[in-house]
Amino acid sequence: MRSDRIKKGFERVPNRALLYATGLSQRSMKKPFIGIASSYSDLVPGHVDMRQLERYIERGVEAGGGSPFIFGVPAICDGIAMGHSGMRFSLPSRELIADEIEAVTSAHALDGLVLLTNCDKITPGMLMAASRLDVPAIVVTAGPMLTGRYEGKRLDLVRDTFEAVGQFEAGKISEKELCSLELEACPGCGSCQGMYTANSMACLTEALGMSLPGCATALAVSAKKKRIAYESGIRIVELVRKGITTKKIINKNSLYNAVVLDNAMGGSTNTTLHLPAIAREAGETLPLKLFDDVSRKTPHIANMRPSGETFMEDVEYAGGIPAMLNVLNPKLKNNPTVSGLTIKEIASLGHVTNPNVIRPLSNPYHKEGGMAILKGNIAPDGCVVKQSAVSDKMMKFTGEAMVYESEEDAMKAITSGKVKGGHVVVIRYEGPKGGPGMREMLSPTSAIAGMGLSDSVALITDGRFSGGTRGPCIGHISPEAAACGPIAALQDGDVIEIDIHKRKINVKLTDKQLKERMSSCKILKKELTGYLKRYAQHVSTADKGAVLE
Repeated sequence: MRSDRIKKGFERVPNRALLYATGLSQRSMKKPFIGIASSYSDLVPGHVDMRQLERYIERGVEAGGGSPFIFGVPAICDGIAMGHSGMRFSLPSRELIADEIEAVTSAHALDGLVLLTNCDKITPGMLMAASRLDVPAIVVTAGPMLTGRYEGKRLDLVRDTFEAVGQFEAGKISEKELCSLELEACPGCGSCQGMYTANSMACLTEALGMSLPGCATALAVSAKKKRIAYESGIRIVELVRKGITTKKIINKNSLYNAVVLDNAMGGSTNTTLHLPAIAREAGETLPLKLFDDVSRKTPHIANMRPSGETFMEDVEYAGGIPAMLNVLNPKLKNNPTVSGLTIKEIASLGHVTNPNVIRPLSNPYHKEGGMAILKGNIAPDGCVVKQSAVSDKMMKFTGEAMVYESEEDAMKAITSGKVKGGHVVVIRYEGPKGGPGMREMLSPTSAIAGMGLSDSVALITDGRFSGGTRGPCIGHISPEAAACGPIAALQDGDVIEIDIHKRKINVKLTDKQLKERMSSCKILKKELTGYLKRYAQHVSTADKGAVLE
């Protein structure tokens, strides 16, 4: 066992003495050492109930014959960090999480890991660490939140708070209703209720084979979630004894399967950052083009919010991810999973109980998948849009640019009524380097939607979007403005053409005009300190996953 290096031999007397000081028994010293990386936090609603799940994982590890050790991992709530400078730390926290788990696991020679996670950057950060370390590992995602309720309507965070701000600004709802939505939209613990980034990554973790079947959609408040936590604790000890490490699970086949599910369920565009980053740690490559290639031949079969009107709890009751895999089985590549079953065996056991929530391949919501990768003279290295959340009317759009150097400036213009139908809002210097940290633009996109402009205004940015964004919102423009990308040369009044069907995004300038602008373009520099300064110096472009190089 890996842990033998800290607990075997006469020269390890000091090491054992310190382990005994933790309360470890001599009997437990002989067992596999299992780290439980817990992102419990009182600050994050998706994580506040993890203390219970820690107990069930511990019980499972002990029942399986292992010695459990809990250690903490930081967690940031994207919703709370949204719309201000705090969002600059969200994506960079992914790298911190991966590094911290690597450090603790290596320093203490842990034999295996149970990764207790839920929200947006924590799940990919943990998967990156597991892939980098290549130790036996299993992921427990803490589960989705129940929907809210107000006057008979079902509520979720994005549609009923972020977009409600725009509705209030437009005079569509009263202050009383706004306050009621604020109180009722999030009724308790769990990840936000739609197909946003946290739930997207939980579902993809199951498709990767890194969680037990049913884990992704099992609700945060359910006994089922506790049972999965317990069984995950037992299973990790078996993985250690059999020598089944992460890289035997995460490989080209499982990554491909994740991209298939991502497109079929209309996942967050943030997955185009996270899956390539996980692949890189596993020694694989996952080019941005693959997301588009798969999208072209994978129907969109589940239409949760923001694009549709169903919620994660509906998917749970319709059969969960095993049911979706059952429908997608012909498109999947067989691969082992942490459960001991192959992904196709799990798919064969899945069953759709509500075909209105999870549709058959013959009757999809859209013929293509949720993701589209666009290129053009604005984004020579690509950009991404959740096409399943764009209306047919806006799949092709031409408009005049309104250029802003930050999210805050754009938000002021939108809420003050300066942005009108026919405009393309351009937000730049919000990329991985330029932000730094590639902030999500949920506040401006939600304001646009709430004010009823989703079918007449587009938004493009070198930043990124929440999984809750809907409408023609195109992010990850690469190269970004801070890396001298063409988006830095755009000016107010420029005519921008977007054609999602043809995967094109261009400004109506000749090559010569664009080159002349670029040659005289002055890149905006920001004064940075601390972690963000170091991050900006080493982070890659969005099309490569915004990883540290």
